[in-house]
Amino acid sequence: MFSTKPTSRFILFTLSLLLLLSFFTTTAITASDLDPDEVDTDFEELLALDEQEDQEQQGSQGDGSAKSEAEVLSKAQRIVLELNSDNVKRVIDGAEFVLVLGYAPWCPRSAELMPKFAEAATLLKELKSPLLMAKLDADRHTKAASMLDIKGFPTLLLFVNGTSQPYTGGFSTEEIVIWARKKTGVPVIRISSVNEAEGFLKKYHTFVLGAFDKFEGPDYVEFVKSSASDNEIQFVETSNTEVAKVLFPDIKTAKQFLGIVKSEPERYTEYEGKFEMGKILQFLDYNKFALITKLTDINSVRVYSSPIKLQVIVFAKDDEFKSLLEPLQNVARKFKGKMMFIYIDIADENVAKPYLTLFGLEDSENTAVTAFDNKISSKFLLEADLTPSSIEDFCSRFMHGTLSPYFKSQPIPDNTNASVQIVVGKTFDDLVLNSPENIFLEVHTPWCINCETTSKQVEKLAKHFKGLDNLVFARLDASTNEHPKLQIDDYPTLLFYPADNKANPIKLSAKSGGKDLAVFINKQLKGKDQVHKDEL
Repeated sequence: MFSTKPTSRFILFTLSLLLLLSFFTTTAITASDLDPDEVDTDFEELLALDEQEDQEQQGSQGDGSAKSEAEVLSKAQRIVLELNSDNVKRVIDGAEFVLVLGYAPWCPRSAELMPKFAEAATLLKELKSPLLMAKLDADRHTKAASMLDIKGFPTLLLFVNGTSQPYTGGFSTEEIVIWARKKTGVPVIRISSVNEAEGFLKKYHTFVLGAFDKFEGPDYVEFVKSSASDNEIQFVETSNTEVAKVLFPDIKTAKQFLGIVKSEPERYTEYEGKFEMGKILQFLDYNKFALITKLTDINSVRVYSSPIKLQVIVFAKDDEFKSLLEPLQNVARKFKGKMMFIYIDIADENVAKPYLTLFGLEDSENTAVTAFDNKISSKFLLEADLTPSSIEDFCSRFMHGTLSPYFKSQPIPDNTNASVQIVVGKTFDDLVLNSPENIFLEVHTPWCINCETTSKQVEKLAKHFKGLDNLVFARLDASTNEHPKLQIDDYPTLLFYPADNKANPIKLSAKSGGKDLAVFINKQLKGKDQVHKDEL
């Protein structure tokens, strides 16, 4: 699901993860906690242990009554079990529903997810879910991980009667609970009283309300189908007008209504379309995110999969963003449903740096406003001073397609007396496309293994053909410079731009020897006054 290899940066997470593991250990019954000689391999032994524990606790409180078999089973299915190579098959096969978290001690994303997983297990227990929650150190128990097909960390898998299906929900505690309940038979929560509604509001921050005169008919069927199909949002239903007003104060009618509630200034959004599953799900896709969504490793998949392809991304330090939030929300309100607004904390390098690198801003700590059109894979940068009016103008031109795409460029260099001219994004038009000379261009990157050898060869060619007025040797670093008419996939790349046909450069093999390249250049210059010998 996520990365598979540790790095030295993750060492700091180990201590916190060990503390989290100790929490799990104290709240879960594991096979390793018991004497192997005293443990039967049948899953029912786990139930017996729980029953004994409950009886002891009740006895200490002066209550000798034993819990029912259903209550004991319910408790056993909700504890977080520690899986290993010995018990994994028994646990997976012994329960109808098992949600497994595969983690690695060195993985920071595992450390971030595990407490949420534990909190979700507690909530599911309170809700009397039939789901058994289990965890597996997949880095240690490789055989068990292989059997469950866990290849990355963290990985969540739901097993239904021993058959696995991928986890497709969110990664907050609330989202795990919602997804788990929907997949185990509770797609919609029915609320009948004001007290229930008030209690519900304390637990859920985002939800969909369906109000119906009767829980039947084609519209209601589409509502339930939508709930079962959606993987992220809790659906709630009521036929009580007072309950509906508690959950959605602006509701106009409780006879047939659907709306989404979120914990932000734009809290209530009413659905005004037909009750058809496809249209309801589309409405949710366009309205489920907050006005400003903070991007993290955990929610990145949800954000990337959004059908809203126009995305404005603000990079800022957390304390600086606080002063930007309100004016940015005011701008976002004007483009609601048409454009997604995202915030990335510059301090979160795992998330911020890959984006900032696209703009050549990876070393910058200044606030930046950018935009991506994921339909045409174009990026944009607000280069004016950051003010509410400049941000709104930037967004307006972005939405209407009148904004010029941004291409990275280094500062313009001094090429005086250089045998090989340095080309940057800003000078590509002047030095290459609009130049009257023939241009021999080398495109390289700092991480390219073979680029250094090719660069030395180009230097020799430039020295060999020195003095020709109609031939210029040039070099461009593709890692920091871009141009819409220069699309390169491999490095090094050698391109020859004929003086009379700059629109159709000739690509040369970077494996060609110096003599072969000299022969090619001479052929291109043949018929013109200046031709050199092929020998270098």
